[in-house]
Amino acid sequence: AVGDGAGRRVPRLGRVSSPAATRRRTGPSRHERGCVVKLGLHYWTYTTPPEPELIGSTLARAAGVAESGGFASFTVMDHFFQMEAVAGADEPMLEAYTTLGFVAGKTQRMTLGVLVTGVMYRYPGLLAKTVTTLDVLSGGRARLGIGASWYEREQRGLGVPVVPMAERFERLEETVQICLQMWSEDNGPFQGRHYQLAETLNSPAPLRRPRPPIMIGGNGEKKTLRLVARYADACNFFGVSVDEARHKFDVLRSHCEAEGRDYDSIEKTIAMQVHPLDDPDAFLAAAQEYAALGVSEVQVTPDRHPVEFAEQVAERIAPRLAEIG
Repeated sequence: AVGDGAGRRVPRLGRVSSPAATRRRTGPSRHERGCVVKLGLHYWTYTTPPEPELIGSTLARAAGVAESGGFASFTVMDHFFQMEAVAGADEPMLEAYTTLGFVAGKTQRMTLGVLVTGVMYRYPGLLAKTVTTLDVLSGGRARLGIGASWYEREQRGLGVPVVPMAERFERLEETVQICLQMWSEDNGPFQGRHYQLAETLNSPAPLRRPRPPIMIGGNGEKKTLRLVARYADACNFFGVSVDEARHKFDVLRSHCEAEGRDYDSIEKTIAMQVHPLDDPDAFLAAAQEYAALGVSEVQVTPDRHPVEFAEQVAERIAPRLAEIG
């Protein structure tokens, strides 16, 4: 367990009893043998087609094609304005968890999550309840993806508090602790520096056992990867090369050693910046290199009509990706 800074003891994830316990693992690690790489569809734009009345039907069709075509996960961004780095801020954007609830009703198998939830956008107790609701209504398919948040224009525009980076990471840690407590048998209070909850009652509990997995996203080596080692079931890097990913994983391994955490118990995922349909061979070669590092999921983003994109990736990429590992 780890202290939360206010006297409470909060469970960490994946602890091992001693270095010997890690050595007792039999067989080669996932890092040593590579692993099967799953596909994730990261749905980041609602601009195509341009008519707002077609957003829902297009989203439903794309999700359905992705699921039938072998995609393992479906994610959306946690933004309210489109990112200025990729398009105009006034492009259409939907609230993430409402969108995932809609997709849950149109699919049966894919894991559903936000890549990644901005920690400043929701009170932690309500976030835990929101993810629980998604998990219950999707039949146990929710994943909590979370990060420190960064897009100040939308925060200032919509009245979300803008706090210094150090405080965002403090809030991120407390938020993860609160979610863990709400997904446990402990319904008692939580007293943190930034959040105080009189009780952490959460009924019904998530269907996923032992609870929805937690993915912490971000490339930061000092704070983000330390929190991954301490709490997360999965990490996510955005747009890093194979060499950069190798370095990040080395840093994560060192944090795991400091935390007494089994490095191989953490799922490694990458949000790819290479569009798979531009050069399928190059994309698959990169995926194979990531797999050799232990990456088990790569997320791809539509660069054309999302239904066409999902169809083409399912036809041209998914069967070949399934052979990697």
